[in-house]
Amino acid sequence: MSVIRFGIVGSGYMGKTHAEAVHRLPNAELIAVAGGSRAPDLAKQYAVDLDDVDTLLRRSDIDAVVITTPHHLHYEQTLVALQEKKHVLVEKPLATSVDDCRQMVEMAAENKLILGVGYHQRFRVNNYTARALIRDGVIGDVVSIQVSMPTYAGAMQAGGIGSDYGWWNNPASLGHIMNSAPHGIDLLRWFMDEEVITVSSFSRTFLPGVPVEDTTIANIEFSNGALCSLFSSRALPAPAFVGEEYRFRIMGTSGLMDLDPYGELKISDENGWRVVSKQPAVGHQGANSAYSDVRMQAYCDQISSFIDLIEGRPGNIGVGKDGLAAVQACLAMLESSAERKWVSLK
Repeated sequence: MSVIRFGIVGSGYMGKTHAEAVHRLPNAELIAVAGGSRAPDLAKQYAVDLDDVDTLLRRSDIDAVVITTPHHLHYEQTLVALQEKKHVLVEKPLATSVDDCRQMVEMAAENKLILGVGYHQRFRVNNYTARALIRDGVIGDVVSIQVSMPTYAGAMQAGGIGSDYGWWNNPASLGHIMNSAPHGIDLLRWFMDEEVITVSSFSRTFLPGVPVEDTTIANIEFSNGALCSLFSSRALPAPAFVGEEYRFRIMGTSGLMDLDPYGELKISDENGWRVVSKQPAVGHQGANSAYSDVRMQAYCDQISSFIDLIEGRPGNIGVGKDGLAAVQACLAMLESSAERKWVSLK
């Protein structure tokens, strides 16, 4: 069995998450970490080298790099890694501009390298079950979707997982929509195998002292004609509506689907509602459960799928074109609101 040697750039919540995922896999080895104030502790915890970012990206004993830094740093760090002939897994969003995403995708292709995107939601039980049911035609053709993504920042900051969410307010990272919506856009594209073609939206900032967008309501048209409404906000003054933290309500021509990626997946047809799968509690907001087997399952499976692609086997991981599609859709939302117009994606 061959072993893929990893380096991780970024030492926050997601940096530690990926370090733990690599550590758990028999065909992966963590070599070094770099970047951020918590990097020394992370390197010590996993008994690996502590580097500066540029050194890690250029090391000859690293095969693949996971990038978990703030959004606006993804492009430059990924390009260096690709130039150094390393496979790269980038936490979403892939980058902060369409042109940057395209350059990343093109460079990976030119160098015959895998460019993965951190869409771990593809590996949650309810989500991959929903995809299989949709693609099997269980609810007929999808015609409309409601997506709910309200986030209570207070719960995350009080969770005891040691994360600094200051990057949320950095204009270089473009706003909350770039952090929240890529998962939703990717799942819908993945479920239907269709593309976003038109977007209209309103984006606002409701939190005092915040210089970037914190709330967006968007309408999205897909290439199969399906229509989607998407609500994303981190301006909640209290814990999110019960069961609505992340929710997809999907209407097909012959049935309905109610998807809670953190709860139950239900189907309705002429025989009424029934539960078809359940996601065990992920515990992603608490210190005692953030690195439990349940939460880590998706990240371990994602790294395994990344390794599959590196070694020439099929994998379900999101890749560069999937990262580009979500960034393009999110930027279209911000553009639509700013210019008060529909935006067509080419």
